[in-house]
Amino acid sequence: MTPPPPATDLTIDSTWMQEVLLELLRIPSPTGRTDVIMQHVGERLEEIGLSFELTRRGALVARLEGAQPGVPLDRAVVVHTDTIGCMVTALKDDGRLAVTQIGTHSSRFSEGTRVSIFTDDPDRTYTGTILPTKASGHAFGDEIDTHPHGWEHVEVRVDEKVHSRGDLQDLGIQVGDHVAQTAYPVITRSGFVTSRHLDDKAGVAAALAAFKAVVDSGAPLEVGAHLLITIAEEVGHGASSGLDHDVAEMVSVDSAVVAPGQHSTETGVTIAMQDLHGPFDYHLSRRLHALGRAHGLEVNRDVFRYYRSDVAAALEAGAETRAALIGFGVDATHGHERTHLDAVMATARLIALYLQTPLTFGTWDAEPKGPLERFPSSAVQPVRREPELDPESDELVENEPFPELEEELGGLHPPPPRAERGRGAAGPE
Repeated sequence: MTPPPPATDLTIDSTWMQEVLLELLRIPSPTGRTDVIMQHVGERLEEIGLSFELTRRGALVARLEGAQPGVPLDRAVVVHTDTIGCMVTALKDDGRLAVTQIGTHSSRFSEGTRVSIFTDDPDRTYTGTILPTKASGHAFGDEIDTHPHGWEHVEVRVDEKVHSRGDLQDLGIQVGDHVAQTAYPVITRSGFVTSRHLDDKAGVAAALAAFKAVVDSGAPLEVGAHLLITIAEEVGHGASSGLDHDVAEMVSVDSAVVAPGQHSTETGVTIAMQDLHGPFDYHLSRRLHALGRAHGLEVNRDVFRYYRSDVAAALEAGAETRAALIGFGVDATHGHERTHLDAVMATARLIALYLQTPLTFGTWDAEPKGPLERFPSSAVQPVRREPELDPESDELVENEPFPELEEELGGLHPPPPRAERGRGAAGPE
């Protein structure tokens, strides 16, 4: 692997990054209800000095010009502001709410979680708690220990005087209302960040801080860059739209799984080599890994078996681009999450370094298609061919002496002649 191109390890404004992170974590944004948080992200981009537009659905696309302004060819960094959440599926006769998941997450990690219930009236928002339908040991005894898990076995206790379906209706609560788990973000003295929804608000904070560092430094960029901030990653749509056709490379920034059997850490940045949809781009992934190592970052490689990101949505939608995934290490993803500021900082530094580098294959990637003789194949991805094998070679015949059998058969028992062994389905007529 060739060494990574030169880049300056820019200073990341850690105070500003933490401020943005806490601000985003305190704004509920389950998929389908992201307008408010996108307003705040837009204000931060204006503060940085980046121009941007919003798509019809509300995704945001910012642009950082390269050394040749107006040249369409560029790269993209992709993050998402939407989070997992819940939706009301029924108003129960006892004044409780039945809910189901938005995104993929287990109900067991929501039991006991404080929530906000958003009605269609912006002035009528309520709080509550997600509880098992059998929530009291004093009432149910040992039954609470065998109570099954699942969204059909939990309910929301609303913090209002409600005892019937009619009481809930009087509050303006309806089927289809969003329910957001309260994040309760905390940054400890040792630098750990505990909160719901670090996925992917820590990624947004890291990306914004990286783009800010590039803008503040005035570092010239050989290639321009888009910052695509999506709003439906948790339900699989992600970067299926909003990605410019001239994007030659995209790097998605999301949480990296810290758990037994994984190789990500809460203090480092991870290069994902594969998720459940298959391997990421061979060349771009290895280049990012080499770039991080060359600048002393704690950088890991990992494979995620039960994971999907903006990358999958973009490629499935037909994006003709190299794609990679990097992430800040998170413990208990989609549950009571925790990371460390070191991981968010390492991720921001790697993004800033990446933005300063040329494309992985600048000449080849300048056009969407090209001839075979220009394709950078074996020069950077060598393959050792398997040796030729003659399945009829006499050297493959095992005919070791077996004295007892030879005596029984009256002498040596040689293999049939080569010509005879060659006849058959693949042999001569």
